[in-house]
Amino acid sequence: MNVPDDLRYSTDHEWAKLEEEGRVRIGITDYAQDALGDVVYVLVPTMGTAVKPGAKLSEVESTKSVSDIYAPVAGTVVEVNEALADTPQVLNEDPYGDGWICIIQAEDPAALDRLLDAAGYRELIEG
Repeated sequence: MNVPDDLRYSTDHEWAKLEEEGRVRIGITDYAQDALGDVVYVLVPTMGTAVKPGAKLSEVESTKSVSDIYAPVAGTVVEVNEALADTPQVLNEDPYGDGWICIIQAEDPAALDRLLDAAGYRELIEG
């Protein structure tokens, strides 16, 4: 499984990357996309939605199941990956790149420190 060292991870298999000005890019991990199987639909969050950690952020439908995606940090959705509407399979092909789901303006960017680092996430998925 691909687990990039420069990201933070939730126990629900979302990744988070701190960008400029407290913006946090969110997606699902390689482990999550592999467990889901072929992704056929992604419901991206609505722009301007305020979220709390652990709150439902979006939904991913695959050939196997429908899974909720949860917010790893509190904040407001400021950007969504509209391309996923036409090409949901990008979540399978490039979960850490073009397969990102949204960007949240974090209330507290330091909250990312409470998420798992790459070593902690590897331990979670291998344990």
